[in-house]
Amino acid sequence: MAPPAADASSRLAALTRLLAPAPGRLEFAARVALICALSTIVTELYQTPEPALTIYIVFFMNRSDRMTSVVLCVVQTLLVTLVLAFTLGVAMYVADSSAWRVAAMAVISVGLLFVSSASKLRPVGGILTLIVTYALALLGTVPTGGELATRVLLYAWLFVGIPAGVSIAVNLLLAPAPRQLVQRALAARLHVAAAALRTVDADTLERVQQQLGSGDDSLHAQLKMAALERSSSRDDLAALGRAVTSSASILAIVRFMREAEGALPSEPLRHQTAGTLDEMADVLAVGGYPVRVELAATDPRLAALSAALARFAEGPDEIAPAAPATEAHSGFMLPDAFSNPEHLRYALKTTAAAMFCYLLYSVLNWPGIHTCLITCYIVSLTTLAESTEKLMLRIVGCLVGAALGLAVMIFVIPSYTSIAALMAIVFLGALASAWIAAGSPRIAYAGFQLAFAFFLCVVQGPAPSFDMVVARDRVIGILIGNLAMFAVSTLLWPISLKPRVEAGIAGVIRLLGQITQAGERSTRQLGAQLRAALAGVRGDLDLLRYEPDSVRPPAQWLDEQRKLTERAEALVGPLAVAAEVNAPLDAQLRRSLEGLLRQHEDSAHAQV
Repeated sequence: MAPPAADASSRLAALTRLLAPAPGRLEFAARVALICALSTIVTELYQTPEPALTIYIVFFMNRSDRMTSVVLCVVQTLLVTLVLAFTLGVAMYVADSSAWRVAAMAVISVGLLFVSSASKLRPVGGILTLIVTYALALLGTVPTGGELATRVLLYAWLFVGIPAGVSIAVNLLLAPAPRQLVQRALAARLHVAAAALRTVDADTLERVQQQLGSGDDSLHAQLKMAALERSSSRDDLAALGRAVTSSASILAIVRFMREAEGALPSEPLRHQTAGTLDEMADVLAVGGYPVRVELAATDPRLAALSAALARFAEGPDEIAPAAPATEAHSGFMLPDAFSNPEHLRYALKTTAAAMFCYLLYSVLNWPGIHTCLITCYIVSLTTLAESTEKLMLRIVGCLVGAALGLAVMIFVIPSYTSIAALMAIVFLGALASAWIAAGSPRIAYAGFQLAFAFFLCVVQGPAPSFDMVVARDRVIGILIGNLAMFAVSTLLWPISLKPRVEAGIAGVIRLLGQITQAGERSTRQLGAQLRAALAGVRGDLDLLRYEPDSVRPPAQWLDEQRKLTERAEALVGPLAVAAEVNAPLDAQLRRSLEGLLRQHEDSAHAQV
């Protein structure tokens, strides 16, 4: 049965929003595409093996700002160098024996994945493990000998070395500074708040919610990178740090004014205030930041917003509240690294899927589907809901990328066989993929998989090629790898999101409890943490629909958690208002907080 027209139109509208232009999105996608095209030249000139994989790794090495991208490239290159140096010593002993080589692949895979899951290496751990394991797998395809083993591992180093070198050069020349991106983001927040003051519709409120849900952590991280880059003064960065918190408070206050009865001032005052917000955004857009902002209006309903604007980038540094004990640890390994069995289980599950794929194409003598081994490390995730959601996105991305790649092979490559033509093809394919990958996490994985399938089809070796069998086998390998990882995630220690949701809501309740006892200056920081925690809980609750019935929590539990989350979200605006005017919590707001705390306590007792 076809879906109702309303559902189809709403899904199309949601997809359109996810793919819509955003500040900096085209710039980032074009930069990634340029790096992919230049990496193509290097791989073709030096005829390195697996050029498609080399080009694809570009997607894991680049971020929106230049400093983060450069640091990521340097760190990944150093890590790969150290790990491959260790692997080289292992390879000397296992290269001549298939059994020992497979055992070494499995042991190293489990070890690296465990360390990456239980430490700060998680963002790059899968790629590191992929390179080392695949390098050992390549040893089985070459004649035995120490020199050849060394050469294979050196080529494996080039998987990272080539894209890292090209990425560093391009980012230093073309990528924006982290401070510039922070100012763009602040300007976008103020423009959205101004639009919400002028008029209200579903799309505007959705944009306000998206801005609030994006959180402040990424902006503060970019400010840290700006400090590391030493391109701005400490005072400027401190002012922008205060502006990040203030901009989120402004959004929360504007949303509260729109939703609460009697909180909205007259239309002329709203338009006047919106004009002030747009002027502030224009100052940020040209590289400065507004100070001494004042509203001429005296309407008491604008008091909180006026206070937030007055202290936008000024005043004393915010005093951050003490972090929870579970987050106080700042070492390399996570606090639960050796007590939480999920880290080891994640490593064992991913390795099991990868080794199955390796043995499958080895026993079948079908090396063309070796991409199944590579795919396992690229798509491995911890929870079942995440694995299911990403499986759907990756299969869609794989099929779209394969279709585009095959179309290019049939209609384009036979007519244009020069390196320049191949660069242009890679650039356009990477541009489309990076545009999707730079979007919301709801579609980003589809962009990654689209790029992987497209590159595997159109970049088949050291020269332009259009072998349909190679493309077919590589796409089959990607699908096998995705299905193998999904099967392992489902059958072997399936992990539900329920504990993470419970921990997230407990964190929200803890923050609300701290807010009732916090001083004036700490309340703003606690409010920022509350918004970030609620965004995480809301995302996890949405993901729970991907879990099968055998793992998914009962419907009653889900309903209770959603109601708790909704009640907590309804308090964000009033708390932001109270924080900005430095007023104690009024009786009604305090009763709402206490009622929410009791509801959570009753829910916890009922589960026990």
